[in-house]
Amino acid sequence: MPDDSFDVVVVGFGGAGAAAAIEAADNGAHVLALDLSIGGGATRLSGGIVYAGGGTSIQQEAGVEDSVENMFNYIKQEAKGVVSDETLREFCEQSPGMIEWLKENGVPFNASLCPYKASYPTDKHYLYYSGNEKAYPYNEHAKPAARGHRTHASGLKSGKVLFKALHDSAMQKGVTFLPVARVTDLVMDGNKVVGVKFSALNNEKLQKLHWVVTKLTAKMGNFFPDYIGRPADKLTDAIWRAGKEDYVVHCDSVILAAGGFAYNTSWMEKYTGPYAKITPLGTGGDNGKGIMLGQSAGGAIAQMDKATSWRFISPPEAFIEGVSVGTNGHRVANEDLYGATHSNYMVREYGANCRLVLDHDQWIKALKQVPSQSQIFHWAMSLYLYTLGHKRANTLEELAAKIGVDAAGLRKTVDEYNKGILEGTGDPYHKAANLSSPIIKAPFYGIDISNIPNNLLNGLVYPAPGLTLGGLQVNEKTGNVVNDKGEDIPGLFAAGRNAVGVCSNSYVSGLSIADCFFSGRRAGRNAAARCKEMTKQRLDAADKK
Repeated sequence: MPDDSFDVVVVGFGGAGAAAAIEAADNGAHVLALDLSIGGGATRLSGGIVYAGGGTSIQQEAGVEDSVENMFNYIKQEAKGVVSDETLREFCEQSPGMIEWLKENGVPFNASLCPYKASYPTDKHYLYYSGNEKAYPYNEHAKPAARGHRTHASGLKSGKVLFKALHDSAMQKGVTFLPVARVTDLVMDGNKVVGVKFSALNNEKLQKLHWVVTKLTAKMGNFFPDYIGRPADKLTDAIWRAGKEDYVVHCDSVILAAGGFAYNTSWMEKYTGPYAKITPLGTGGDNGKGIMLGQSAGGAIAQMDKATSWRFISPPEAFIEGVSVGTNGHRVANEDLYGATHSNYMVREYGANCRLVLDHDQWIKALKQVPSQSQIFHWAMSLYLYTLGHKRANTLEELAAKIGVDAAGLRKTVDEYNKGILEGTGDPYHKAANLSSPIIKAPFYGIDISNIPNNLLNGLVYPAPGLTLGGLQVNEKTGNVVNDKGEDIPGLFAAGRNAVGVCSNSYVSGLSIADCFFSGRRAGRNAAARCKEMTKQRLDAADKK
């Protein structure tokens, strides 16, 4: 450790932590960033999507019409009051500038617009509809606009490229980054936070070993947490324990940005109810430790029951033309909803146990779309679904028996769906007309789209991962963590999934990362301002002596 005193200490160096560190440094603060692993967090392992609108430079280049007001009208439907309208409007107003800020910090974007509905576009497209913009009822209140800005990189490298740009920018701005450093306690002076206690790996050989294990297992651990992720975490934990040393650093401001708690099984069971058994997405660092640190200083928590699980029906896009049903045969929701939104109905109303039913024409149409609409990981899913991952029957009644669905309920659902389409009134659940086609031609096909894997193979190649959305309550103007009375805890800030934010009610692709940047920059800016004020107070006190 070169110093034992900094202006700002950032706990967690992923998307939110990097944004906070950069903003604090830009505002004159001497910043230390700590991460229990090698940095990047869930952002580095993500698809690198940033949800942005209001007329970004990328939208304009792609010919997408959007405005701050239009974006606000859409996001308000997702947020549903989780933050104030004032904060939500500020988020939307800052959105075009956020993209420019990211570009200034080295993040590349591309304006190629995706022409079909997908959970994640191919390398031909980098701007897409990454939420519910086109789906009912959201399209009743805001004009649809593509806002999913994918970081320009090939394959699954977008998240890595996004974080590397921010990491490199932070280093250039003088931020000190210490990896494999686990914060154990906050240092308190009365009700004020004045530093952190942490243990860091201070052995060069063990550091290299830790980095090798982490880099080799991080991405695959994200896809296979039980078989790769958690065993790798145990190994890196043993490496850390073998060479850790304890430190104390004093500062004027601490920013908690250490991710959610999807990997904390006891908290998942305690708080998230039906989401407790979802496959966690992120890293082993998403264990709730940052939230616990905030609570130890008196921080209040909220939205802890909110989680998200992503069962994407597409690609291929033609799968959306089928109907999703529970085991009672009842329709889940309009299938063109964003995957997490549709999954929320599945999890909360159908016990996460649902099926997708298609007819022959839809099945063949979807198969033909696979080559042009699939990223590398989609290929594995499609291979599974078109071989071992489906059931087939010549009648709906026979299919119902094979997929464990009530036959009468399924028949009623399909008949109502077909009637609306064939009579010209449209899908009774208001699915888009171009994504609605009758289920008539045999054979019929059924896919298990349950959020919780029903067998090992299903869990490995067709997962429905998720993350948590709740966290510490913050002052929405400053990012200060607040107590149960709504009072600021001096010197303590939170950002990203350590804090309640714009995405803490509902998730769409890129919204959590966008909120990481919005809340991270807010915390960094105000943490640096507090440092200046504290320095001034100390100088004034010294002058009086």
